[in-house]
Parts: sequence; structure tokens; C-alpha cells
Amino acid sequence: MMPSPAYNPRSPSPSQPSGKGEVSDLKMQLRQLAGSRAPGTDDAKRELFKKVISYMTIGIDVSSVFSEMVMCSATSDIVLKKMCYLYVGNYAKNNPDLSLLTINFLQRDCKDEDPMIRGLALRSLCSLRVANLVEYLVGPLASGLKDSNNYVRTVAAIGVLKLYHISSSTCVDADFPATLKHLMLNDPDAQVVANCLSGLQEIWSLEASKSEEAIRDREILLSKPVIYYLLNRIKEFNEWAQCIVLELVSKYVPSDSNDIFDIMNLLEDRLQHANGAVVLATIKVFLQLTLSMTDVHQQVYERIKAPLLTLVSSGSPEQSYAVLSHLHLLVMRAPFIFSSDYKHFYCQYNEPFYVKKLKLEMLTAVANESNTYEIVTELCEYAANVDIPIARESIRAVGKIALQQYDVNAIVDRLLQFLEMEKDYVTAETLVLVKDLLRKYPQWSQDCIAVVGNISSKNVQEPKAKAALIWMLGEYAQEMQDAPYILESLIENWEEELSAEVRLHILTAVMKCFLKRPPETQNALGAALAAGLADFHQDVHDRALLYYRLLQYNVSVAERVVNPPKQAVSVFADTQSSEIKDRIFDEFNSLSVVYQKPSYMFTDKEYRGPFAFSEDVGSLSIGVESSDNMPVAQRVEANDQDLLLSTSEKEESKRAGYNGAAYSAPAYDSAAVATQLDLVSIDNPPPANVPSASFAIDDIFGLGLTSQPTPAPPPPTLELNTKALLNPNTFQQKWRQLPISLSQEMPVSPQGVAALTTPQTLLRYLQGQSIHCIASGGQAPNFKFFFYAQKANESSNYLVECIINSSSCKAQFKIKAEDPSTAEAFSTLFQSALSKFGSP
Repeated sequence: MMPSPAYNPRSPSPSQPSGKGEVSDLKMQLRQLAGSRAPGTDDAKRELFKKVISYMTIGIDVSSVFSEMVMCSATSDIVLKKMCYLYVGNYAKNNPDLSLLTINFLQRDCKDEDPMIRGLALRSLCSLRVANLVEYLVGPLASGLKDSNNYVRTVAAIGVLKLYHISSSTCVDADFPATLKHLMLNDPDAQVVANCLSGLQEIWSLEASKSEEAIRDREILLSKPVIYYLLNRIKEFNEWAQCIVLELVSKYVPSDSNDIFDIMNLLEDRLQHANGAVVLATIKVFLQLTLSMTDVHQQVYERIKAPLLTLVSSGSPEQSYAVLSHLHLLVMRAPFIFSSDYKHFYCQYNEPFYVKKLKLEMLTAVANESNTYEIVTELCEYAANVDIPIARESIRAVGKIALQQYDVNAIVDRLLQFLEMEKDYVTAETLVLVKDLLRKYPQWSQDCIAVVGNISSKNVQEPKAKAALIWMLGEYAQEMQDAPYILESLIENWEEELSAEVRLHILTAVMKCFLKRPPETQNALGAALAAGLADFHQDVHDRALLYYRLLQYNVSVAERVVNPPKQAVSVFADTQSSEIKDRIFDEFNSLSVVYQKPSYMFTDKEYRGPFAFSEDVGSLSIGVESSDNMPVAQRVEANDQDLLLSTSEKEESKRAGYNGAAYSAPAYDSAAVATQLDLVSIDNPPPANVPSASFAIDDIFGLGLTSQPTPAPPPPTLELNTKALLNPNTFQQKWRQLPISLSQEMPVSPQGVAALTTPQTLLRYLQGQSIHCIASGGQAPNFKFFFYAQKANESSNYLVECIINSSSCKAQFKIKAEDPSTAEAFSTLFQSALSKFGSP
């Protein structure tokens, strides 16, 4: 029989195991060394332990050597102890039976002479997290809390919290919370006090729902003696512990103003601390304590300004952003206090985009009569920046400042100069801002229109910018001589315009232009109404039908709907309610400030992103195309949010059935128009032998419609491949490459919505229609699906993104087709299949 191979410390790299027998070899070598006391045994064990830990780290299962590792732990070498404890803690939870092997040696180590080993053993024992072993934790924990060494007491304090999460009843029955309270108030070591405080806060918060005694105990933490005791020792704590103490102090309710000033005096030097977390926690205390003292609260803003500005200019960009987010919140609440420090918010060339964007928002907020010129001058420099996103944000910032100032002469001139820069993105952003400016300052229309009139609609490609230009063409059709002809050219390219928002604006602009200049716009309006009525987008179709019926009913009524006289917008609506802003302020020094939304919006399931896709789809997720993935209706609303409609405009938009229908124009004499159309009012019905008004409209506009239009010919039938296959990577690649062919919304039957309680039902149903699902996710009320289908006898694919809202019983879907000419036929087939889902 051959002797076993001697252990070679220079074995191959542990990250590259030689084969399945490698773990078996380790097990055998560990067993040989388990009972050995020969010189050099500990060194050999170290090398083997390193191998085991390395395998464990890279995901190789080495649980089979559990008993050998435990046997080899009988040593005084602390390095071996640490590696053994790491191994045991990793495998104990999933192997509770094997964990029993560790109890004896861990309990023995908890009584070791070396306090470091005692602490490590106690930490490992509490980290086993095996419910049936809790009885073995009580004794060592009780001893650890009374240990003479502060490190062991520190570990034991956190161990009590771990025990509570494993078995809360065992922890409470052993009276550990009372022991922690005693240690917190009497232990000389600051770290032990901090760990006791952290553990008690969590335990009593969880116990408060079960016990009134826990509620009273939790209130003790916020009593004046405890708060002052902790504040008097705050300099002894490390930064982490100081933040815990300060968070507790921010919840304290002072008895009087003297109490407030005493606490602020105690914490004054914390504002100069090098750690940003400590400074922010201290600021939160100052702000919360003085909320009811207006004058003092303002003085606090003045006092905390310098420490915050210092933190912004030091540290990493990530730290600067976190501090800037809090400074941004304060600036929005009290901009006048920071108005003299606006230069601190100037962008530096080497700052990342997210920092620059936040600074631009702050510059916008602090702008006032005394510093507007300097700020706008600086922002205009950024507009010429090679960084396009920053240039866009800078132009928007200039526009926002213009909308909140009284003297806008110089700012309007700067904005109009942007239009002469001949950069597409600059022109696009400026057009959107000019539209808002004209809504608030109609007296500037002559200067603005003179410059805007020189811009060719062919050079404006972005939907929001094109919509703004079209709005001005309709709103100021009398001042812009070429308005009817520009609109006519846009109508000729109707099929090429993918944005429903633009098509909606074209309809309304042509309608306005017709009411002001009927002879020149008559043909264009007819073409626009015909194109709108045939449009696949529901909103566009509905608006065209609305305008057609308004003209059919009465031109004066159409004028009041489309061109109502309105006053200039005085105040633009805020995007965030004051309630939400106050909620964020209450959560100062938390992620709520960084995310700029209350915590419930990103922690509660109801507000979190509802869609979660399986890992098989890779990166195919909601973020693949942020603009495309938003539902059509929501996207239209989002695009119009920065238009910030006034109340009267919102009412008009509701009548028009679309959020973007907010338009204004002076009144005009419609007699000429009525004569031109020769329409018959409902109030004065025509004689029986006179043709109806609808025929008059059809003849005038050349629509060729009758009161009973002939049904459209049925779409050509489309056959799908029943055995279509498409892997997720290919789907993802095609989804990114293909343009959107169709984007529609349709109702879903109540029976279909009810069946969605089990989404797999829909997947199986559509699979029977040769439409296959490649990814799905979400929860009520929003369900999201990605489907694909293939044309029979061809390799042409159809990709579908479908979002079903169970509360509104509607489905919104986008289709991308490799053969766009058959997209309409596939859409009909898909809608037909979906409409029958859930039917018996």
C-alpha cells in the first residue's frame, strides 16, 4: 500500500482546482493534520484553510470538509481560528445538523483566556442563525455582557440583537434588553454604549407592536436624562456611533427654548467635524429643534451654510453630490439666504454630469434681481458647452429664471440669440422655452416671432420642439405670413411623423390658422382632418373627429373651444406638492433627499417600479428605452408636464380629450368664417330639401365623407408561424435596432382582466394564437409583457411590448416589425386575440 502523498505548500492556485478530487484531497490532508502536534502543523493548516476559504469564495461547495475543519480548530493560532469561524458561519445556516459539531468548540473558545478569541467565538456563535441552537447562545451571551474586556462586551451587545432576530421570545425571556439598558447607561466604553443603543432601538421598535412595556421602554430613550447623558459623551464615540446618537436626538422633544439652546451649544463643534455624515446628522438636529422658532430657524440656515459649502468642495464627487442634495433641499426652502453665495454653485469642468445638473437647479433657485445678470451670463457659457446634456440643462435653467423674474428683457434677448447658434439641440430646447415665455409674456410675441419665423420646420426634429414651433404657427398665424404654408408642408409629411404629440399639435394649429385665415388654410384643414380621422393613434383620431363635429355643429362653438380668450399665465404650477417637500425635509439626512422623493415612494411595493424581469432576459428591462417603455398616455402627459398648464387651460384640455391641448389666442370676428363655410346651426335646422351641414363640410374640405361612411375594407389576413423561436439576446438586439411601427391603446374585457390574476393564463392563450412571450413581470394594477411572433413561411419577426392596466381595463402596446408594411395587419391580429382573452 502506497503512503499518502506529503502535503506540498506550493500546490496549484486555489482559484483553479485541478478537478473533482481536489476537495477529497483537502479532506484527507485536513484529517491527517487534525490530531497532529508536530512542529509546523499550524503552518500546514494555514495553507489548507486558505485553500478551503478560496474555494468557498469562488462558489465551490466545500461543505464536505466541515467536520475536518472543526477538528483542526483545536489550536491557539488566532489566524486559524478566524478562518475556521468564517467557514463555519458560511455553512452552518444551510447545514443545521453539521452546526451541532461547532457548538462545543465555540463554547469552549468563549471561555478562552485571550479576549480576542472569546469575542471572535461569541460573534461566530451568534452568527450561526440556527433556530434549534438558541439555547446554547444564552449562557455565552450572558457571560459576554459581563466580560471584563470591552471588545467582548461590544460583540455581546450586537449578539443580543442577532439572538432577538433568531428567537425574540428567548431574548426577552432572558431579560437581555434590560441588561443592554444597564450597560448603555453605565459602561465606560463608548463603543459598548453605542452597540447597546443600536440594539435597544431595534428591539424595542419591533417589540412595541406586541407590548406596552416596550413602548414605555422606547420612550425612555427619548427622555431628557438619557439624551443629555449621550450628548455629554458624544466626543468619545466614533463617527458611526455619533450618527446613531444624533439621529436619536433629532426625535427628542425639548421642554423649552433653554433646552433647545443647551443642545445646540453642546453640538456646535460637531458642525466642524471632518465626517460629512456627522455634519449632516447635526444639521438635522438643529433644523428639527428650531422648526417652531422662525427667527432661530433662519439663523440656523445661516450657521449651517458654511459647513455645507465646505463639504461640497471637498471629497469625492459622490460625497459632494450627497451633500449638494441636502443643500439643494435647503436652497429650495430658503433661496434668499443662499442668494449671495451663488458662485459656489458654478460648475467646474471636471465635475460629473449629476453634480452639474444639481448645481444648475440651485442656480435657478437662488436667482434674484441682484444676481440674475451674473447667473444668466454664466449659464449662457454652459449653453455653448461641448457636453450636450449640460448645454440643454443650462438653456432650461435660463428659461426658468426668465419665467420667475419681472425684468426679462436681457434674458429674452439671450434666449433669442440661442436660436442663432444653429445647433439642433440648442434650437430645440430654446423653442420649448420661447413657447412658455410667450404664454407668460405675450407682449414679447413680436420680437420672438420675428426670430422664430426664420427657423425651418425641417431643421427641428425633436417632438417637443417641433410641437412648440407648431403651437406658435397656430397661435400667431396672423403675424407669421407663411404659417398656413408651413403647416401644409407638415401635413404632407403626416405619415412620416412618428410622434403623436406632434400630430395632435398639427391638428390644433391648423384649426386655429383656419379660423384666422380661412381661404389660405381651407385645403390644409381638410387634409389634416382626413389624415387625423385615418390615424392609428386613438388620441389623434379622437381629436380630428372632435374638430370635425365641432365645425359640423357650429363654427362659433368651435372657436370658443379651440381659441378661447385667455389671460397670460401668471404663475406656473410646481412639479412637487408642498406636502411632499415637507415630507422629504422631515427625512433629512436620508436617501429621500438624494432621490428627491419620500421614502415610501421607493420602499413600499405600491410605489416601487412594478416590473421585474427574469434573469434569462438579460438586460431587457424597463430601462432599455426609457422614453419608449413609458406607456403612451403617461408619455404624452410627461412631455406636457413642463408646459405647466394654468387652470383655465387644463379645463380646455379636458374638453379636447388630451393633455397637450392648451392653446390661447385673441378673439376674432367669426362672421366671415361662418359665411365662408355656409354651415347650418343646430338652432336653425335647414329645410328638408337642403343637404345636411355635414355634406357642406365634406365638400368644402374635400373629405369625401358621408353621413353613413362605407366601412373600411378588411385588412389582409396574416398567417403566423406556429413554431416560432427567438432567443432573448436576439430579441433584445432587434428591439434596440428596430423603430416603432405602431403604438396603440385598446380596451381589455373585464373577464380578461379577471383572468390576469394568473398572468400565465394570458401567455398560454396567446401562444395558442402563435404569439409567444419572452419576458413578463409586474403586479396589479400594471402588468408588462414582451411578445414575439414570426410571419409564416418567412423569417420576418414582430416584437411587441404590452402594458395592461387592470384598474382601467386598458392595454397599451407598441409593435416593432421587420416588415413595416405588415405591421397594421399584425396589429389587427394581436388586438383581435387580446380582445377575446377571457371570453368563454
